[in-house]
Amino acid sequence: MSGSNKKTYSVAVVGATGAVGNEMISILEERKFPVKEVRLLASDRSDGKKLEFSEKNITVKKTDSSSFNEIDIALFSAGASRSKEFAPLAVRSGAIVIDNSSAFRMDPDVPLVVPEVNPHAIARHKGIIANPNCSTIQMVVVLKPIHDAVRIKRIVVSTYQAVSGTGKEAIEELSQQTRDLFNYREVKHQVYPHQISFNCLPQIDIFEENHYTKEEMKMINETKKIIEDDTIAITATAVRVPVFYGHSESVNIETEKKLTADEARELLSDAPGVKLIDNIDALEYPLAIKAAGRDEVFVGRIREDESIEKGLNLWIVSDNIRKGAALNAIQIAEILIGV
Repeated sequence: MSGSNKKTYSVAVVGATGAVGNEMISILEERKFPVKEVRLLASDRSDGKKLEFSEKNITVKKTDSSSFNEIDIALFSAGASRSKEFAPLAVRSGAIVIDNSSAFRMDPDVPLVVPEVNPHAIARHKGIIANPNCSTIQMVVVLKPIHDAVRIKRIVVSTYQAVSGTGKEAIEELSQQTRDLFNYREVKHQVYPHQISFNCLPQIDIFEENHYTKEEMKMINETKKIIEDDTIAITATAVRVPVFYGHSESVNIETEKKLTADEARELLSDAPGVKLIDNIDALEYPLAIKAAGRDEVFVGRIREDESIEKGLNLWIVSDNIRKGAALNAIQIAEILIGV
């Protein structure tokens, strides 16, 4: 798909009433995406709801086999099962699908794209383009310039992930549990297996046979696919923390060539999509509360690993709903139409 900026496009948002779907609608408007029509789609229980776009109230409709007629671009954020069911239908109707679920990410025929990292992969699409996992996106945006410069041999990452990554129910659960604790009421949990308020849960998604969680394996496998280097050794520990918006990551890398902390700062200060905040004298470093609502991936606490000769530690923070999902998808759509 290509065209001048004067052309307009019919865009469907699947999962429009969810946290990421809401953000997609907002970003389409903010970035003045050349929209001819926005079609808002969701599950049966959201059928008939109203959402605002460009000062108009648009009725949300149930997703079905006829939902994608005359749609150019379909932004999916309704979970893997819905994507597997409806994305092929959308493609057959003539739409290009940008899917935010895990359904197609590791399919060799589906490009897995972060626009700052591997925009060239978009050209290989056969109707579906996958949006990576939120925690993967922010890490590769920072690591790709380093990999290009000195080649990364090994990555050790620990994540501190906000509850919004689970969805609106998790945001409400953290809020309710905190209110209950302060009011000496019994704390109940439904979304997570344990209390999340004032706690850290070293489990995101289900456990695999190797005792890693699905989230951890997503980071490992997706990073290799996006950076296009299967030789990078990667290990991950993903932790859910009582933060509403913004994932944080402690990342340790070992490189083939030596890169000093100062050289890394200089490299990252010009990297696309990256904002360097690294002034320890003024106690300035990336914070989840400062990343919320922002487009950039923030990096700081850059220091040389004193335990190995060619190692660096970095602290990476980004808004998981925005850059980690909705914005990344719309940036892909912008490349598709040549904006």
